[in-house]
Amino acid sequence: MNIQLHGKKVFFASDFHLGAPDEKTSKLREKKIINWLDSIQDDAAAIFLVGDIFDFWFEYKKVVPKGFVRFLGKIAELRDKNIPVVFFTGNHDLWMNDYFEKELDVPVHHNPIHLTIESKNFLIGHGDGLGPGDKEYKVLKQVFTNDVAKWLFRWLHPDVGVWLAQKWSSKSRISKLGKEENDFKGENEWLWQYCKQIEKNQHFDYFVFGHRHIPLDLPVGSKSRYLNLGEWVSQYSYGEFDGTKFDIKTFTE
Repeated sequence: MNIQLHGKKVFFASDFHLGAPDEKTSKLREKKIINWLDSIQDDAAAIFLVGDIFDFWFEYKKVVPKGFVRFLGKIAELRDKNIPVVFFTGNHDLWMNDYFEKELDVPVHHNPIHLTIESKNFLIGHGDGLGPGDKEYKVLKQVFTNDVAKWLFRWLHPDVGVWLAQKWSSKSRISKLGKEENDFKGENEWLWQYCKQIEKNQHFDYFVFGHRHIPLDLPVGSKSRYLNLGEWVSQYSYGEFDGTKFDIKTFTE
């Protein structure tokens, strides 16, 4: 995948966690996200939404979770204007299938992808399960992505399945707004270590991830950087690449 900017920019955001911690605050955040998308659409060569956009998402064959219609409508509007929008699954919305591709013409990626923007090499993904740590989640992800487990969950009535998933999500760090897990871990940052390991074998100018809920801009060797996009429950941070430099910014209305 190769993107030419022609004077425009590429934007990146992750961890909207729409649906958390409750319906009222989620709707307020949804409107803020739409305002951000309104503010960037004229300058956007492409928009990458890098995982955990929803605090829970599961696609039954004929049913998807209700809500988020304003956000989905905005994505449809962007696509109608021929602005590329790219989705990634995260650990909260990993059960996305082809609904976005069929209804919104938005590709969905379940793993990190390599692409080139204005001759710069990017590796982009949500970041869950990468690096040397996160062992408990890596085990859970194997269960959650198992075809048998997904088949069994699909047989639950959606009212039951979504309720169970929301109860599970209510225990997550983003729903509790806890910050102890989001403290910068220095050299022990798993994704930073992952980037350094990848860079030994293949060069990327920019590694762009979410998942950690803290905005980061860290060196990976002498000619590469690791960018973490932060989150939108309290920080409203996003990435912006203009062809020359990559900035982590904060959206203020």
